Amino acid sequence: MERTLILLKPDCIQRRLAGRILTRFEDKGLNIVALKMIRVTPELSKEHYAEHVEKPFYPTLESFITGAPVIAAIIEGLEAIRVVREMLGATSGLKAAAGTIRGDYSSSRQMNLVHASDGPEAAKREIKLYFKPEEICECDPTISPWLRASDE
Repeated sequence: MERTLILLKPDCIQRRLAGRILTRFEDKGLNIVALKMIRVTPELSKEHYAEHVEKPFYPTLESFITGAPVIAAIIEGLEAIRVVREMLGATSGLKAAAGTIRGDYSSSRQMNLVHASDGPEAAKREIKLYFKPEEICECDPTISPWLRASDE
C-alpha cells in the first residue's frame, strides 16, 4: 500500500466539486485515511511550495492557495501516487485529457483543482506538513477483497 497527499484547492471548494472528486478516488478503489478542511497559512504555503518561493510566480500561487479553505486528504492504495496523478491529468486543465479530473473540470494551469504528491518522498514530507500521526485512521474497508486480489 502507498499513501499520497491530495489538496482540494480553493477553486475546487469554491466551485463545490469536492464531493465529486473524492467520489472518483473512492470509485477507483482508493481509501481515504485522513481528511480535514483547513486554511493554508502563508507560512504553510512557503513550506509546502519551498522550491517555488523564490520564483516570480510564487506571490500569485501563495495568494491563491491561502485565499479560501482547502480540503487535505491522505489517499491510500496500490500505486496510489501514480494512480492519483493519472486520474488528475495534465497540470493544465486545457491540456488534460477528457475523462481526467482536470480534463473534465478545469480550464486553467493554476486553478487546476487538486494538488497531489509527485513521488514517495514528496508524499511523506507533505503528509507530515498537513497531518499529525493520530489524525490518520488505519482502515481496511470490508470491500477490499472485492477490489484487488489478495496477493496484490
